[in-house]
Amino acid sequence: MENNNAYHDINKRTKLTKYAYYYVVSDFLLSFAGVIVSFLAFYGYDGFGARLPLLLTYAGGLALLTVIACLIFKVYRIIINKNFGLSETLRIIVAVFIVNVIGFIVVATVPAFGYEYKEIHGPNYIWSWILYTSTNILFLCSTRFIWKAAEFNAVIQSKRKDGVRTLVVGAGVAGRVVLDETRKNKSNRNRVVAFIDDDPNKIGGIYANLPVKGPISDIGVVINYYQIEEVIIAINDIDETRLHEILALLDAYPVRVRRLPIISEMQGPNDVRIINVDLNDLLYRDPIQLDNGKVNTMLKGKTVMVTGAGGSIGSELVRQIFKARPRNLILFDIYENSTYDIQMELVRKMREKNITDLNLYTLIGSAYNATRVEQVIKKYRPDYIYHAAAYKHVPLMEDSPMEAIRTNVIGTYNVARLANKYRVKKMVLVSTDKAVRPTNTMGATKAFAEMIIRFFAKNSKTTKYAAVRFGNVLGSNGSVVPLFKKQIESGGPVTITDKNIIRYFMTIPEAVSLILQCGLFAEGGEIFILDMGKPVKILSLAERLIRQAGLVPYTDIKIIETGLRPGEKLYEELLLDPKTQTKTENKKIFIERKEKFNIPIEEDIILISKVFEMEDNDDIKKMLATVVKDYVITKNEHK
Repeated sequence: MENNNAYHDINKRTKLTKYAYYYVVSDFLLSFAGVIVSFLAFYGYDGFGARLPLLLTYAGGLALLTVIACLIFKVYRIIINKNFGLSETLRIIVAVFIVNVIGFIVVATVPAFGYEYKEIHGPNYIWSWILYTSTNILFLCSTRFIWKAAEFNAVIQSKRKDGVRTLVVGAGVAGRVVLDETRKNKSNRNRVVAFIDDDPNKIGGIYANLPVKGPISDIGVVINYYQIEEVIIAINDIDETRLHEILALLDAYPVRVRRLPIISEMQGPNDVRIINVDLNDLLYRDPIQLDNGKVNTMLKGKTVMVTGAGGSIGSELVRQIFKARPRNLILFDIYENSTYDIQMELVRKMREKNITDLNLYTLIGSAYNATRVEQVIKKYRPDYIYHAAAYKHVPLMEDSPMEAIRTNVIGTYNVARLANKYRVKKMVLVSTDKAVRPTNTMGATKAFAEMIIRFFAKNSKTTKYAAVRFGNVLGSNGSVVPLFKKQIESGGPVTITDKNIIRYFMTIPEAVSLILQCGLFAEGGEIFILDMGKPVKILSLAERLIRQAGLVPYTDIKIIETGLRPGEKLYEELLLDPKTQTKTENKKIFIERKEKFNIPIEEDIILISKVFEMEDNDDIKKMLATVVKDYVITKNEHK
């Protein structure tokens, strides 16, 4: 009851403002004057003096009724939002028409207001009434349009000489929304100078008093001609492939890029935000949509263990597995801080959604500690293990190869061996494209980890093993995106190792969906690969991130080359031989052809364990190369 009263109090307070009072007064005076003007227009001064008192009474009464009718139709509440348009005009027309019908009836039926019978019902009076009604509507609407036009003109005038010179892509409804936003919003500093569109019926024309250029493929010419500083993409129904094509066209020009949300991103039908380009737009391809329905069915009610649960990939794995509602979810990681963060995130969700059928266990430990791993697997008996625990940073592992072997090789061996011992249904290894013809320690250790998976897949009678290989993950810890953002925030420069370097990229949700899907498809020993589209030039990625920050590459933020680091390639590979790949039922997931695998992995593990007695990094790498035959030890990649 208290809330209802509060609502009505608020409603009452918002009925009239200082703008509404202005219109009440002006509407009364204009309606009053309209009666006098209409009388004089048709009857002149004949009888005007004699009938003036009665005419003033009639005019005052009709003006008062007009104000009351506008109040009833909530005209004065609508007008304060300064968006006077067709619907508001219709309200005024209806209100004025009803009032004037009442006035007509009064004059026609009350003797004190009438002339001779033929004059009351004659054509002059009818036309006088029509004139007054039209004039009244015109007067009431014009004051509002004048106010709006004056305000609109003031905005335009204030931006004529300054503001960010802006090109809008799309001369349609969405483009007009952008234009209106830039003109009405005082905090918006954009000055739209032109539109560009692909529609031949629009190209060369004028839209909202601005030129329309085109086609979009000529956007560079338009940018140079109009000295454009910012481009806003305003096509709500654009597909993501076309969006990426336009973004690619803009890479060559020193402009900031923003856009309206596409339909799939809208937060309601009236979402007109102008947003920055996001991580998905950096992919230069459509985000891959993977259906996890079958995965959720597989994991529901089961016990699932995630190693490296606090990392970028591991934490997203935990989130998506959590949605499948397993019976027990085990978070296992050596790093306590990030693992605690994801634990608290899930605990909060369980509390909010009143989830009581899921047990969450957060355990600290290292994969290379075989005793600790066995304690966990023996106690909780997981049905599925997703092994994401690994060292992934290429330059750091070049300087600490022993630790890369300890975690990426020995750790994987421990988890795989114990998964077999305790009859885990499936184990999925998170691998990398750097495992293909590796030129660095990290890639070589992950190639070794894939060998371990294939060995146990061949020899285990209880557990199905698989590995998932994908490229770089946008936004993950240690990836270039967070590094570039920090460099941009500090004023630059942005550092890239080589302007020609390219990488395959995917988002964290894509990577995790792939891992879960491959766990579904795994039958033993597969190396799953995602169709990641075209590789991305790191230079283009850096330029686009700078534009996202509202800055201009090479002008506001410098980009410098530092040279390839030891073990780093100009490009990465996902498959040893793309011609041998096998399709799965998911058109975006492929399997590398299985090869005969007869390597005695236990002997290699014993051999590689000797590195812990070595102190020289070069000796450790040579020992690793005796096991991973295609590992090429190199100081740098030759261009």
